[in-house]
This record gives sequence, structure tokens and C-alpha cells, in this order.
Amino acid sequence: MAKMLFRLPQAKRVIDNPSAEEVKELAAKMPTARPTKYGNLNVQTEVLARSKRSTFLVSDEPDGQNQAISTDEAAKWSERQDRYIADQVMVVIDGYIGNDPEFRTPARLYVEAANANIAAMQQQLYFGPAEEDFEPELTVIYTPNLKAEGFPDDRLIMVDLEQGVTRVFNSDYFGESKKGGLRMWNKLVYDRGGLPLHAGCKIIPTDAGDKVCLTVGLSGTGKTTTTFTRQNGSLPVQDDFVAWMSDGHVYVTENGCFAKTYGLNPEDEPTIYGAVTQPDSYLENVSQHGDDVDFYDESYTQNGRATFPFGVIESAADREIDGAHFLLILNRNENVIPAVARLEGPQAAAYFMLGETRGTAAGGAEEAGRSLRVPGTNPFFPMLHDLQGNRFLELLDEHPLEVYLLNTGRVGGPEQDERSKKVRIKHSSAIVKGIAEGTIEWERDPDFGYRVAATVQGLDDEEILQPRRLYERTGRADEYREQVRRLKEERAEFLAAFPSLSSEIVAAVS
Repeated sequence: MAKMLFRLPQAKRVIDNPSAEEVKELAAKMPTARPTKYGNLNVQTEVLARSKRSTFLVSDEPDGQNQAISTDEAAKWSERQDRYIADQVMVVIDGYIGNDPEFRTPARLYVEAANANIAAMQQQLYFGPAEEDFEPELTVIYTPNLKAEGFPDDRLIMVDLEQGVTRVFNSDYFGESKKGGLRMWNKLVYDRGGLPLHAGCKIIPTDAGDKVCLTVGLSGTGKTTTTFTRQNGSLPVQDDFVAWMSDGHVYVTENGCFAKTYGLNPEDEPTIYGAVTQPDSYLENVSQHGDDVDFYDESYTQNGRATFPFGVIESAADREIDGAHFLLILNRNENVIPAVARLEGPQAAAYFMLGETRGTAAGGAEEAGRSLRVPGTNPFFPMLHDLQGNRFLELLDEHPLEVYLLNTGRVGGPEQDERSKKVRIKHSSAIVKGIAEGTIEWERDPDFGYRVAATVQGLDDEEILQPRRLYERTGRADEYREQVRRLKEERAEFLAAFPSLSSEIVAAVS
């Protein structure tokens, strides 16, 4: 049965697809918007991260993994939002998730004009312009100033996958708009036989030809940094989500980037720094004094953000990607995880499912600093997570690509432990270059069974490549063995909790 056509609720007035200049003028009128010396706007929001506790799928048959709200309850909240919108000035932004005519998804944002920065930032990420016969397949209806009493923080993100509509109540954080569309897109990709990946994508030139690198990772683990760091003149294709399809094709989603700005500097991340310090970017919750911004000031939040269109940087965003050559699974940790490990077969699917990292401010206060396991590093997959791991293994069997675990944190302990070592951006960059060029020498790790690097050109610290050596040198061999034992036990227990996950994947961590 075809999905019924969804009609937007009536508003007091609708500003229909304003130009970039017009929507910036609207955003500049916001009392929380401040111009910077770069000619862009910096908006301060009340909500500082995505609201996981307040996100519910509309379903009368909860899957046990995702929070759910009944269809009857959802209808009541939809009516309440519709009544509220009748008295508001709203902005419509139309565009496409993806740019391939055969695969792109028409999407629409309907948001209060009082929060026009959300419209402006989303406009930078959609592909466009919308064609004359445009009819959205996915819609986000966004009322930042309408509370949802009774839900966590009086906030509600209500996801109706069948209707293709997400309704957002009482959050002024832009990420709910971006993720609202992409979360629903996740299901479309899976239903079409592919796997949505929370991943950046870039093209790395080598003597053996261009290599396509995919990088999956939770927000704040270095996905954008890894994607935009240059190796051999590499160019970014995508920052946040791609579709890996059953024919091996990789499809992109967004025409811009939603970057974390904390600690941003022109030496370590020149491309991103240049992109967010120019007139066509939008800043969100970046510390500002006068018209100057401070990317290191975390007094308000560490989760400062910025959007910018790919048009302001050198990129390969318009390139068609036939397939990927290798995939990096980011793991920001601070214990026995090496700077890089090579994974094979079911083992690769297992680490993909584990999605291990330490949480950052991007996931909200409840995740910051905690050890997390998020299947596929994708907190926006709106179905049973077992499906991710099984589909990953299927696609890997059909379209083999190299898979690596990349630790973007530390080895040997937290920052305050002087015996620990930081895996720096330059280290990770040398590793990615070595992977692309095939110059890394590998050997089997006796504890975890994956392969670790013996040598990496441009990286002369073997202790971040093989943490066992660091622990042994600092007299902590027993601590190392205990952490290995605990990790194996926890990983097996975690994967065993997914009832339909392939037994091959579960066995790969034992």
C-alpha cells in the first residue's frame, strides 16, 4: 500500500524556501544570535546536545531496544503541535538527502521562524534546489518553543517511520533537525538492501590509484577530523552519513558539514578552521567575547558546533563513488586499544557492532566521559541493532573491503596518568596514509587475535601501536592482562544480548 501524502499543518504565515541571504537575515534577528568578526552568526541555544532520553518511535509494538510512544498518544501530540503552529510564523526548507538522481530522498524542514538559524543550517546540508514537482518523502516538523510536559526535560522527538515524519518539541539544538531526517533515511536505506553508515568519506590519491576511505564513529570521536585531515592531497566527499548498498555503491547524504568546534585550530585542522571562520558558516554555542570567538572556552559547553557548505572548501562532494576500499572504525579510548588494528571477516562485524568509545559532550551530559558501546557507532538507527551487524557481514562477504579499528584517544591510561600516551592527529594521519598506500607491516596480536602494526612510516612510537609494550615497560603487565580479560568478557556479554545477531559475529570476540 502506498504511503498517504502528508500535508503540513497550517500556520499563521509561511516563509517558503527563502534564499540563503533571506534566511540569514531572519536568523540575525534572533536575540541569541551574535555576529562575529568573520561575518557569520553565532547562536546560543538552551539545549546543548541531542536529546536521546526524549526520543521515541511511534509504535504499538515496541522492539525492546528503542523507546516507543503509542499511535494514539502520538496523534494527541501531533494535534497539539498543529494547534500551536496555527499561531506561528513558520519557515519551509526543501531539499534532498543525497545527490544521485537514482537514490536521493526529497526532504522537508518546517520550523518556527523564531529559530531561523535551524532553517539556515539545514539549508546548507540539503542538496538542492528542489525541483518543481517536489514532494517530500521525509518531513521534520520543528517547534523549539513548544514544551512536551511529561516527557524527559519536557522535550519530545517523535519519530513516525511509517508516515516519514519526525516532530520535535522544545529543543532549539540544530542537531535534532539534521538527525531527524537522517534517522528516517536510515530505515529507507536498510529497506532497499543497504546499510546506513554513520560515516565520513574521502578520496586519497596513491601511486596505485585513488582509494576511498570510509570512517565510522560516534559524534566527537574524530570522524570529521579524520575525514578532513589531508593525506596525499586527499579530499572529503562526505562528513556524517553514507549508504553502503548491496551492489557495493556508496551514496552520500549531505551538501555540507556539521562540525564540532571545541579545540579547533588552524594548525591541526586547517580545512575545518577555514570553513567555519568565513561568512557562509553558522556557529552554534561557540564562546564569544565581543565579535571574537574562542574555540577553547568550554565554560558554556564543549559541544560547540558549526555548519558550512562544501562549496566553501576544496572537496570531492560531487564525485560518484562506485565502492569503498577501506573502512575505519573509530574508538576513542584510553586503555589497551592500539592506535590501529586490522580486522577480518566476522571479527570486523563484531567490532562494528561493539561501537566502543568514551562518550563526549556531543551525546549530552549523560554520555560525556562514560565508556560506551553503540552498535555501528550509529545512535540514529531506528530499528533492531542486530540488523546492522548481520547486514554489515553480508555486505562485507559480497563486497570485501579492508576494515580497521582506529583509536583516536590514548593508550595506557587517562590524561592525568603521566605513563599514558596520546594518539595525536599526526599519528592517525600517518596510519591512514599507510593504510591507503599499503605500506604498514602487520603482525598478529596474541591477546585479541586482530593484527597490529609493527611499523608505520612517519610514526616512530611502537608503544601506541602495541600497548602491551607500554604496560610492560611501566611495570603494569598484570594490569594489562586484567584489562584484556575484562574486555573479552564484557564484549562477549554485550554481543550475546542481541538475539538475532549472527553466531559468527558473537564468537569473533571470544
